[in-house]
Amino acid sequence: MKAEVTQQRSLLELTELDAELSRLAHRSTHLAEQQQYEQLQSEHQAANDRLAVLQIALDDLDGQTARFEAEIDGVRQREDRDRSLLNSGSAAAKQLSELQHELETLERRQASLEDSLLEVMERREELQKQQSDELAVIDRLQNELGGVGQARDTAMEDIESTRRLKVQRREGVTASLDADLLALYERLRATSGIGAGALQGRRCGACRIEIDSGELSRIAAADEDEVLRCPECGSILLRVKGFA
Repeated sequence: MKAEVTQQRSLLELTELDAELSRLAHRSTHLAEQQQYEQLQSEHQAANDRLAVLQIALDDLDGQTARFEAEIDGVRQREDRDRSLLNSGSAAAKQLSELQHELETLERRQASLEDSLLEVMERREELQKQQSDELAVIDRLQNELGGVGQARDTAMEDIESTRRLKVQRREGVTASLDADLLALYERLRATSGIGAGALQGRRCGACRIEIDSGELSRIAAADEDEVLRCPECGSILLRVKGFA
């Protein structure tokens, strides 16, 4: 296949445009801003999970508090009833002794219940502090997510803007290329990822492998409009001055 030097120069530009488009595509899927955003999302979810666990624990303590308060109230009512009987003077001597014993038992029970209630309330206070801390963490992460998300979107917009310009330029270059030369390039690019590369000294610009002396001699002897292929990777080998 033959191709004028201007065609080969255009093909080299096309190769560079495709390499830039590949880099842009890779960058769009490996944005540092996106990775940071995902990390913050993970931390935000973890904080929300911890908050949910704290809320369950607080609800459980509220249930315990309600039970202790109800039991304490019941004990007090029994104490009030027994004291009323004790102070009425209508109880027999045996009953008075039994009432006095029961009052002592109720007082001990009330003291024990109140100690347990105090422990629950102190534990609840600790969990409320943790809950407040987690809410502050969630607020901070939410704000950071907003900032990083905006930075990510700006980076993606810049990439897309550059990509559109490169695609527009690519369309102009391909329109100027010989159809057969373009078809060969696209077929090779679809197979190996790189359709062409400039000869750089002894090295192929596509595969970066050095070409042996015998092949280099054959390449040097070929007409300048001859479309050559790299003996190592099969890509179109471009002998374009100023790009080598």
